[in-house]
Amino acid sequence: MKKVLLVVVLTMAMVVGLIGCGNKSNSGTNATPTSAGTDSGSNSGTNSGTDSSTDAGTDSSAIDTSEHVVITYMTTGDAPTNGATEEVLAKLNEILTEKVNAELQIYYISWTDWLSNYNLTLAQMDGTVDLVGTATDWLDAWPNTQKGAFLPLSEDMLQTYAPQTWASVTQDHWNMCKYDGEIYLMPEDNYAQWINHGFMYRNDWATAAGLDGVHSWADLTKYFEYVKATYPDVIPWDSDGSAYLASGYIQSNSNYVAIDGLSVPIFGTTQSDLYTVYSPFYEGDALVEYAKLMKQWDELGVWKTDVLNNSADNREEFYLGETAVDQHHTETWYGTVKPKMDEQQPGSDVGFFYFGEESQNLVKLSITHGAMAISAASKNPERALMVYDLLRNDPECYNLINIGLEGVQYEVVDDGYYQRPASYTDEANGITTNYWWGRNDSIALKYAGRAWSDYEELTAIYKTFAIDYPYGQVVWSQDNFTSQISNISDIYNEYMPKICFGKFDDAESIVAEFRAKLQAAGIEDVIADLQTQMDAFKAAQ
Repeated sequence: MKKVLLVVVLTMAMVVGLIGCGNKSNSGTNATPTSAGTDSGSNSGTNSGTDSSTDAGTDSSAIDTSEHVVITYMTTGDAPTNGATEEVLAKLNEILTEKVNAELQIYYISWTDWLSNYNLTLAQMDGTVDLVGTATDWLDAWPNTQKGAFLPLSEDMLQTYAPQTWASVTQDHWNMCKYDGEIYLMPEDNYAQWINHGFMYRNDWATAAGLDGVHSWADLTKYFEYVKATYPDVIPWDSDGSAYLASGYIQSNSNYVAIDGLSVPIFGTTQSDLYTVYSPFYEGDALVEYAKLMKQWDELGVWKTDVLNNSADNREEFYLGETAVDQHHTETWYGTVKPKMDEQQPGSDVGFFYFGEESQNLVKLSITHGAMAISAASKNPERALMVYDLLRNDPECYNLINIGLEGVQYEVVDDGYYQRPASYTDEANGITTNYWWGRNDSIALKYAGRAWSDYEELTAIYKTFAIDYPYGQVVWSQDNFTSQISNISDIYNEYMPKICFGKFDDAESIVAEFRAKLQAAGIEDVIADLQTQMDAFKAAQ
C-alpha cells in the first residue's frame, strides 16, 4: 500500500483521552509491567525474521566501539525518587558496556504539561537525547518527523546496528514507519495490548440483579438500578466528571471508526464506508440517545449530584466495595483491578463490558502507538541503535529495563512467569523506566499476578472481529481550519460535561443547541477539508 502523508501543523490529541483514559501516569512505575506474554493480541504475530530469544545481542565485533558513550533515552513520566531505578541501570550499564561499550541514562518528561515539554525538548536539537520514545497517535511522531526532529534510518543502518530488530519486523510494518520513503520509527509490533475502554463491574452483583454478566448499556443500567436499590450507601459510579463516554456509546451502537490525531475527537468514518468522513456528534440519533441515557442515570443517582466537581478516587472506592464499577481499559481490568478485587472483595469476580460489544465494533491498536526513534541531533546514532537492539531483544537487558533486578524486583516461577519477592514494595523497590517503545512478547516473562485466563478468553473474542486501524499512515492536516477547530474544541469542552452527566433539562434540546454552535463554528468546513484529505489517501491506495 502506498503511503500518503498529509502535512500537519497542530499537535495531535492523545487518543486515549477520547474516553477518559487521561495520561499514562498510572504506568509511571514499572511495579506491575504490562507484558502480555506470548498472546498474539493486537500487535503480535509479526516476528518473521530471526528468533531474538535464541540469538540475543548485537554483534559489535566488526564495529568500532572503542570510545565509551552515554546514550540518553527520553520517555514520558515523572522521574523516580526511591533509588531503585538507579540500581537497575547500574547493572544494565555493566552489560551494555561489555557488549557495545555504552551506558544508558533516562531523561524524563514530567506529566506536568508533558506534551508541550516533550515537543520543546525535541525542537531544541541540542544533542540532549538520543533514543526517543514516541507514538503516532499520542506523542506527535509524524509532526516531529516533519519538523526534522528524527533521524531517517536507512535499511543498511538498521541491518548493521540493529540487526535483530530489523529481522523481526516485517516489511509491511517497516512501511508503516516510513515518511517520504524513509524509515523513521522502530515499531512496538510484537507486543500484545488492548487499551479499548469499557466498564469493570462485579459479577456477583450482576448475577444477583438477574444478569448473565453485563454486555450492553441496557444491562449496565439494570445493574445500576439493582445496586441503587440494594446497596443504598454505594455510589453506582463515583465518577470525577472527567470521563466523556459519548464515543464509547456511539461505538457500541454503530460501526463508527474514530479518526486519531485530530484536536477534537468527534470525527470519523464507518466500517461500512471507511472513506467518507462524518461526525456522529453533529448528525444522527446516537448522541441524542446517549444524552437521554445519561439523563436517566443522573436522575437514578448513578453518580453524585456534584459529579462535575467531584474529586473522589473511584478505583480505590471500588476496591473498598463503595462503588459498583470502574471505567478504564482491558489492560487495567485483567492486569490490576480484577486481581486486586479478588483479594479485597473475594467472590466479586470482576467482569469487563467493553465499548463496541453490542455491535462487535472494535479497532486494534496501531503498531506505532509505541515506537522508538533516534533524535536527529544525536551525536551517537549508531550506538543508540545498538543499545536499542539489546534492550528489545537481549533477554537479560530486556528484563532489567522492564521489570528490574532478579531477586529484588522479581523472581522467576514456573513456565515463564515471574512474581514479586515477599520483601518487595512499590514504594521501596518499584522502578520507573516507562519502556513502552520496544516490548517483545517473544522473550517477555509474564507477571503471575494477572488474570491471564480471563484475559485470553476475552481477547480471543476480540480477535474474531477487531479490525486494523485504517489510517495509521495518514497525517491529518489542520492547516486549513485552525480557527474552526479551536472554536469547536471550546464548544466540545463546554457541552460534553453537561451531556455526559445529564446536566440539562431535555436531551433533544441540549444536543440541538450543541450542534447549532458546532455549525456556527465551521464544523462543516472541517468535515469537507478532512474529506478532501481522505479522497487523496483513497486515491493512493
